[in-house]
Amino acid sequence: QGQLVESGGGLVQAGDSLRLSCAASGRTFSSYAAGWFRQAPGKEREFVSAISASGTSTYYADSVKGRFTISRDNAKNTVYLQMSSLKPEDTAVYYCAVTLLYGSARRADFRSWGQGTQVTVSS
Repeated sequence: QGQLVESGGGLVQAGDSLRLSCAASGRTFSSYAAGWFRQAPGKEREFVSAISASGTSTYYADSVKGRFTISRDNAKNTVYLQMSSLKPEDTAVYYCAVTLLYGSARRADFRSWGQGTQVTVSS
């Protein structure tokens, strides 16, 4: 799998929505599950959500369940994270990555990390 590039971050107010995109290069993207992680200042990078290679199955961290939706368009080599009802505690740099181990939430099982996109939620 080639490079991943995240985009779509920004500064929003609590309660707002934002959609992140992760564009992948390479011809094997559709063979991998994909996931989103986030890292707040001074904290460990944590799992947010993941989607199967086909896009038919997803799972989420409890902290975002019901507010965030992950999806993918394999024809565009892109994974999305739709974030709604944002809270100040969602403020972090958001990263995407791929894995062959669908079902894992472990950072070590993901690879080809992008550079991240900053999401800041003001109260």
